[in-house]
Amino acid sequence: METLFFVASKLFWLVARPEIWFVLLLVIGFWCLRRDRVAAANKMLASALFLVLLIGLVPVGQLLMRPLETRFPASPDISSAAGIIVLGGGEDARMSAASGLPEFNAAGERLILGLALAQEYPEATLIFTGGSASLVNQRVSGADGAQALFARFEIADSRITLEPAARNTGENATRTYELVEDATRGPWVLVTSAFHMPRSVGSFCAAGWRDMIPYPVDYRAADIGGLSWSFAGNLDLLNMAIKEWIGLVAYSLTGRTPALLPRNC
Repeated sequence: METLFFVASKLFWLVARPEIWFVLLLVIGFWCLRRDRVAAANKMLASALFLVLLIGLVPVGQLLMRPLETRFPASPDISSAAGIIVLGGGEDARMSAASGLPEFNAAGERLILGLALAQEYPEATLIFTGGSASLVNQRVSGADGAQALFARFEIADSRITLEPAARNTGENATRTYELVEDATRGPWVLVTSAFHMPRSVGSFCAAGWRDMIPYPVDYRAADIGGLSWSFAGNLDLLNMAIKEWIGLVAYSLTGRTPALLPRNC
């Protein structure tokens, strides 16, 4: 069932991405022109142009991101920590395998601040969970790059727990649950991107974890200012926001989170 859910989610996102909408409108418009349906073609092309202008000028992605990123407070108070759980996604596993060095992407703050917390709380277990989210390449695991980074910072192997097989957030929670002695005895500091924190908290709560401290990092939605042209940046943010909201809906409908916008447990 988990594999079916994973494959279905990847295939659905292939057709749900906002840029696919442009392609479909252009293809339909071109087809209408070939059929001499000029009025219909004009509507399709005008719709495509409207979407380009809307995304390029209006930070729609930021509007969708804000409720996600403000769900949990930044820099929460931590009196103690039994473990620090870093969710995969900040490492670039394929580039790490190619270069032999720890490589990161835009979400690299997950690992960097996870390491900072591990140094601040030297008695806490440092847990990394993340395999491959690719449909075609499951051989390269995000845990490999994380392990190389932890070694560079001389984190003792006895403190590190690696979970190298999780393909999505739900599996992050369930597979890591199986690796700890008692997931109800924390506090467990959960480190992931701020926009991804609601779904992550919900997944861990649904999996049976308790005494969680959400520690959001990697903020993307700044204060919304005036209109300015930034099509590539706005489209990238819109992609992330829509994907996360779709994920929240899917997880809540399938019982992988207790609510659409989960709270702590």
